[in-house]
Amino acid sequence: MDHIVICDLEVAYRVGVSEVERATAQRLLLSLDLEVEFDRAVASDNLDHTIDYYAVTRHLLEYGQGRTWRLIEKLAADIAELMLTEFHPRAVTVEVRKFIIPETRYVAVRLRRAREEG
Repeated sequence: MDHIVICDLEVAYRVGVSEVERATAQRLLLSLDLEVEFDRAVASDNLDHTIDYYAVTRHLLEYGQGRTWRLIEKLAADIAELMLTEFHPRAVTVEVRKFIIPETRYVAVRLRRAREEG
């Protein structure tokens, strides 16, 4: 399987357990690994035969507007579902990094979801 990797896309989303933490958008880094076959794209040299990573990043930059999440686990799962539904990779791995604990460089969650075959 081939992969499209988006590394450390900086977004501002409202996420946090407390209302105070969710009151303002905070900086997060998103990394995605989209599993897709490149055979048709390689043969045709046509963007329509792959996933447009520019479109993915634009969508994610806007995704947080008007939304809030309590947990980054839920945010990661929602992003994975969005990718599977709208961009149709075979599978996606999503990592969300949050910079909330001063004694750490970051905290993160990572999950992988795949399309149901059938």
